[in-house]
Amino acid sequence: MAFPSAGIMTTAEPIAVGYAIPPLTINSVDPARMKTMAAILRDPYPLHWDRKINELIGLGNRVVNQGPLNVGYVANMLMAWAGPDSIKRLTLSFGNPVFDGDCVVAHGVVTALDTSGTDAFATCDIWLERAGEHVVTGVAVVRLNSHLLLSVADNPNHLPT
Repeated sequence: MAFPSAGIMTTAEPIAVGYAIPPLTINSVDPARMKTMAAILRDPYPLHWDRKINELIGLGNRVVNQGPLNVGYVANMLMAWAGPDSIKRLTLSFGNPVFDGDCVVAHGVVTALDTSGTDAFATCDIWLERAGEHVVTGVAVVRLNSHLLLSVADNPNHLPT
């Protein structure tokens, strides 16, 4: 699985309320990463690594992705857009599970801008989607780095709060 480089995306589109953050696609959730995460977290719950148990409890022949991995997909999308030190607050709710082999896409949209202080911040609705279903939803507050701040300043329609 490829994640965005440590570099920051640039955008010619002005940042304004309604701006869609470039999505991050995970083409196939990797079960090997789930096993590794289970070991790191010392998580003995077999849901994340034992297919036979999941069949017995009615989840089919796939393992369930760890919540922290799903959070990572959303965080990587935000950091690819605004930079590695940009996330100031991230609040998420988990819906239906994500399984190995699923294709998931992290999305976000700017819902508010605050340019009143020395730093500019964007409040964003964010979600992780599988086949049109939102499996993780939430809100993020992201500090806009200089390249994005220029996009805000160049947009006469941005709405400071």
